[in-house]
Amino acid sequence: MWRCKECSVYCPNRYELLKHLRLQHRHRQSYSCPHLNCPCSFKTLNALQIHLSRVHPKQACQEILELESFSCAQCSCKSLSNERDFFMHVGLHLKSHEIVTCMFRNCTFKTNIYGTFHSHKNRKHTPHTISDLKPGIVTTKNLFSQESSDANNDTLCPDDSAVGSISTSPCTDVDMRKTLTDVIEQNFASALLKLEHFAHVPGAKIDEFLEELHCLSSASHPLSVNIIETVLQKHGSTLDKLVIEEVATALSASHPLLKAIEKGGSLSTSYLRNKFYREHFNVIEPVEYVLDKRLSKSFQYVPILKTLQELFKIKHFVEKVVENHQIHKTSEETGVKVTYKSFYDGSHFKENYFLSCGELRILLTLYIDDFEVCNPLGTSRRKHKLCGIYWTLSNLHPASQSALSSIYLTIMCKSDDVKNYGYERIMQPLLQDVITLEEDGIFVPLLGKCVKGTIQVVAADNLSAHSLAGFNESFSAGNICRVCTATRSEIQVTDVRSGSFPLRTKDLHNSHVNSAHQNGSSCCGVKRQCVITKNLAHFSVQTGYPPDLMHDVFEGIVPVELAHCLSLMISKKYFTLDLLNKCILGFPYKWSDKTNKPCMIPHTFSKTIGGNAHENWALIRFLPFIIGHLVPEDEMAWQILMVLKDIIELLVAPVHTEDSIAYLESKISEHRKRYQDLFPNVQLFPKHHFLEHYPSVIRKFGPVVGLWTMRFEAKHSFFKHIIRLSNCFKNVPLSLSSKHQLMISYHMRASSFEKPILEMTNVSSVPVDVLERDIVQSIEQKCPGTIEVHMTRSVKTKGVSFKTGMLVVHGSNSGLPDFGKIVHIFIIQERLFFFTKRLCGWYSEHHRAFELTVCPTKARDLVELSDLADDYPLADYSVGSVRMVTLKRYVLV
Repeated sequence: MWRCKECSVYCPNRYELLKHLRLQHRHRQSYSCPHLNCPCSFKTLNALQIHLSRVHPKQACQEILELESFSCAQCSCKSLSNERDFFMHVGLHLKSHEIVTCMFRNCTFKTNIYGTFHSHKNRKHTPHTISDLKPGIVTTKNLFSQESSDANNDTLCPDDSAVGSISTSPCTDVDMRKTLTDVIEQNFASALLKLEHFAHVPGAKIDEFLEELHCLSSASHPLSVNIIETVLQKHGSTLDKLVIEEVATALSASHPLLKAIEKGGSLSTSYLRNKFYREHFNVIEPVEYVLDKRLSKSFQYVPILKTLQELFKIKHFVEKVVENHQIHKTSEETGVKVTYKSFYDGSHFKENYFLSCGELRILLTLYIDDFEVCNPLGTSRRKHKLCGIYWTLSNLHPASQSALSSIYLTIMCKSDDVKNYGYERIMQPLLQDVITLEEDGIFVPLLGKCVKGTIQVVAADNLSAHSLAGFNESFSAGNICRVCTATRSEIQVTDVRSGSFPLRTKDLHNSHVNSAHQNGSSCCGVKRQCVITKNLAHFSVQTGYPPDLMHDVFEGIVPVELAHCLSLMISKKYFTLDLLNKCILGFPYKWSDKTNKPCMIPHTFSKTIGGNAHENWALIRFLPFIIGHLVPEDEMAWQILMVLKDIIELLVAPVHTEDSIAYLESKISEHRKRYQDLFPNVQLFPKHHFLEHYPSVIRKFGPVVGLWTMRFEAKHSFFKHIIRLSNCFKNVPLSLSSKHQLMISYHMRASSFEKPILEMTNVSSVPVDVLERDIVQSIEQKCPGTIEVHMTRSVKTKGVSFKTGMLVVHGSNSGLPDFGKIVHIFIIQERLFFFTKRLCGWYSEHHRAFELTVCPTKARDLVELSDLADDYPLADYSVGSVRMVTLKRYVLV
């Protein structure tokens, strides 16, 4: 007997299990191996099937069989062998018009109507597992025995007497066939949706493919007749030729796929497919709002309340939200040492009574940005420039928020329309929905109550943030900061640390808004009241617009300072630009470092080297390894870049303490002094000033890396790809938003918002006693009684890959992190362990990296994932004759 790990349904053999997975779980992000002692998981069902054939070819059944028997509360029947038989049995009571109480926990629904019960079950309790049933319905019994473990017993059949009376009911068989037909049709429709809206295959081409498929299927009628005759002859039966013809015709006509793709079928044309998606996949369609009917000006709005209602119907989603809420609530009550891990730890959250009252609140993070869907340098420049407003739910774990499928669209319009009609007109339907969310909330059936919420923050670049918040959109003069009242000229001579710049408090900002309104001109950089603040009761400008690390640092300060410092070092003939580019291209990047390796610096660079955020981050991180040996240690330009590298490591750290914030503040002050001393004639950018606010920003908002726009920017690529392939520019916002909502409906069907804790594709089961002695001792100490472990060469957890040969940080010595090189990766009792060879790290100030040597004691350690000081793996590189490693982010030790 094979048990599905996803829903606990039993299947008689491997073939039936794979068929069950294809029908019921084809939308999952990964599939676990059904063998109970195998921790492997796979992205596709085909990969799982290959794994079963290669790794478990002789294992006919699972090693441990814990089967459930189901008891009926209406009668004395207690031997129903599986969930399907149980609900078929309940159906018999309903067809006899007996009143049946819902068997799921915390549900008091009653009915005596068969259709009403199944509608209730599908709406309120789908998906579900057997653990959701009320106590007493399911009884677990251990069937592990010598007979069940015999390899010759390929299946384990349930008690025939328990299912015999049910399987003979013609009404039940009809219902089962109808359900299976619907499942097959919907899964096929889902596959077509994936082709059309993920792979972006044109609808006309899919129509042609389905037409050809139907023709080929119809042409196979003689083959079906021949097969039926062969089977009948094999079993010694004969039927009239006309009867066989009729059977073959009936089989062909009743096949759900053929019925769906035949002429006039539900999936036969692009129009009918889209209609099917909207009827069966809970597609939340965009609503068009007309700005000017005469000029055909409009924008698309995806109702945010409807999206939230659909999300909160998903049990797994609600569980994750509640779990995350309980974690933060518990940490507040325990009163542990002050650390900043998320927005929940910042002062803005704690001082907002609506958010921090202890009740579960829906926290929305908005993102707003303009982007080009056509070539920004071509003839269509600015012609189809769009403004997109996205949102994500801050209640989820950061790893879940970063998935592009968890970033939802709410408004899509043309950028020119925003300028002509203003944000207040464009955002009106969105703000009306959020007002309802603040005042009334949405009803969550799984919690049995209404949950209120609001917009937590708005993530945006400086231009979009100033435009939406009502500040001046020019940064060349005047008051250029939305945190304080500093002017462009003042930031050249005074830093934030001096305390010379008054912070924008709520009262001060309101006085500036009133003055700007009365005088008709800006006051201290304020032009008008923020559109969101004007409508919402629990949102303010001071607490709603955090700075963006990506635009301020990686696409602002870093490329500019690299250009100035590299130009100076090239002029001093430490190296040439050609040599630098040769070294950048020839550097042996490893593992994940290859993904974002920096590009060549253009020969035409002057004030900036350009490049995107990932490339600039990688360049300044690996620059010490690439050209560090060519630059003298006392070179001032080099020191500026190395201090900037220290600042970046602190800014991208996921956890902060008061000590790390104070260290960041001192580094920013040092960097400013060095930069102005070396380049006295170069003016500081506004982004240099914004950087000086980051220490206080972390205290208010939590780690700034949790609020950057990096993942939101990646969402633009989806829309750019659609427009490039469709080449359709008629009502672009409608086309893009409609396709996006179909894509989101596919992900909602998957009901999986987090990747598996552990993902691996190849493991070996190894008895503990054959391992080396020090490994055995470590395992016995960490996990007493373990007799077998799983070994693998690579594993992925929460989106991060670990491989043998990588370095991990665990522990510290004299204030410096300890490194270990991964020798083996073990999975013990479903927990991830690394067996590491301890390395000694000596800090090199010039390289801002650690020189690695083998530990004199040659110690080796078994380290669990949760014990690591930083859960991001590193790679060591040869720098001359020395092995070195550089951190990617600051590590608290």
